[in-house]
Amino acid sequence: MNATKSRKEDRIELRATAAQKRILQEAADATHADLSQFVLRASLTEAEIILSSRSLFVLDDDKWNRLTEMLDTPAAAPNAALKELLTEPSALER
Repeated sequence: MNATKSRKEDRIELRATAAQKRILQEAADATHADLSQFVLRASLTEAEIILSSRSLFVLDDDKWNRLTEMLDTPAAAPNAALKELLTEPSALER
């Protein structure tokens, strides 16, 4: 197994009509993916779009104070994870 790939251990099942499955299969074929790959990729893209569009986050007082403290404190050193996050394409750009 490729060391960079995660082992898929969880299973997701869904039910579809024959017409729905046919459309999904045609789209999978058009993108040279198998049905599972296509459905998972499309679902993850949609999930990322939905989650990225959230604009209201509710925090209790302690978490709000911690967040504002973190935002007001300059970074001591370049943060590789933050740099990667800010340079990789968003779900809307993929």
